[in-house]
Amino acid sequence: MAKIGLEIHGYINTKEKLFCSCKAEHGMKNAKPNTNICPICTGQPGSKPLLPNSEAITKAIQIALILNCNVNQNLTWQRKHYSWPDLPKGFQNTISGHHSTPNAEKGNFLGIRIKECHLEEDPAAWNPETGEIDYNRSGSPLIEIVTEPDFKKSSEVIDWIKQLLATLNYIKAIDKSAGIKADVNVSLPELNGERVEIKNINSLSSIQKAIEHEIERQKADTPKIQETRMFDSEKNITKLMRTKEQAEDYRFISEPDLPAIIIKKSRIEELKSSLPETPRAKLEKLIKKHKISQEAAEILTKKLEIVEFFESIIEKTNPSIAVRWVTEELLSVLNYNKKELEEININPQHFIELLNLIENKKITELKAKDILRTWIKGSSSPKKDSEKFSQISDKGTLDKIVEQVIDENKKAIEDYKSGEKNALNYLIGQVMRLSNKRADFKTAKQLLEKKLK
Repeated sequence: MAKIGLEIHGYINTKEKLFCSCKAEHGMKNAKPNTNICPICTGQPGSKPLLPNSEAITKAIQIALILNCNVNQNLTWQRKHYSWPDLPKGFQNTISGHHSTPNAEKGNFLGIRIKECHLEEDPAAWNPETGEIDYNRSGSPLIEIVTEPDFKKSSEVIDWIKQLLATLNYIKAIDKSAGIKADVNVSLPELNGERVEIKNINSLSSIQKAIEHEIERQKADTPKIQETRMFDSEKNITKLMRTKEQAEDYRFISEPDLPAIIIKKSRIEELKSSLPETPRAKLEKLIKKHKISQEAAEILTKKLEIVEFFESIIEKTNPSIAVRWVTEELLSVLNYNKKELEEININPQHFIELLNLIENKKITELKAKDILRTWIKGSSSPKKDSEKFSQISDKGTLDKIVEQVIDENKKAIEDYKSGEKNALNYLIGQVMRLSNKRADFKTAKQLLEKKLK
């Protein structure tokens, strides 16, 4: 049986880099090459780092706490030396190595032991084919989460990473637009094989394919020494890069230009008390307490602001209507406008009023959708304006609208009488248009069908 461990690197969500005031932009937000740079993050001779970004340290502690780690209070920076073009100083500043204590250790997340997690700076982006180097991300704060080799198969790894990313999104700790990078360690102890590390895999599908290939490769050719390999995503195979470096190969030394970080216990307790429920905890509560389906609960818990909004309305609305209108209609409006819920001002009480008007048949669902779309600029009470939005159910009023539709759509009527079923839907659509989407759908359909006969 395989033993699989992970080293996951994610960009901590900060405005500035770790040791300078340059913008920390990466992923989809990335600026033009070599525009967010200064002497510090490009390693110019004589430049000295500023004090570490306090926001990055705070978020590193939050990550550690949500992973149930023990947070260490006395932290020292190390220089991790290696010679690559993407590292202008010739070393990387990190809270890891022989002589340091990691930010946090001995955690457990969803049954997988966390060996440690620590803060470090990102190297630059180097293109080995062209030789070009972009220093925009050089010095950006990274969190590295190291697990014990507790995974046994690739599917477990993928499910766990998905839950990890959803949980970190709740505390807005990492920049989700930048993605993650993972180093994957695979070994087959029953064959007495040495551990193989696969470096810098940047997608879930590639992680899964790399693990599955490596397990089969090791079964056929068990490694006798530790190796570092890369994943070829075109051929879906791993390739040897080098035999594995040991810690001494990096020549870790204490960083003389950075002071130790002292974290007060009261600060740790303050951050711990402010953490939200995890997605898993909220998922279980939605299913057990509110009887929400597994599928709907998973959609609701993907984002903290969505599930908290749902929790704020569920006690005062019909649950089945609330689930559908949050998971379908609200998310549809947000996605269409490329907005997050936190970017717009929708008052939960206004949403409750809207759903109650629908349930009590005071307004049509089509009209309610129109109202919801206008809330992208901020909500208002639909109850106060319910008279002008109210559903038209009176047959006399609807009969006049139906007559007008029949008079104005002779071609559609001929199509309907010749057996074209979609023609009826078109005619009903015209009734909704003339009634400003206020016509009761069922009554309008019945009147149309009766007159068309």
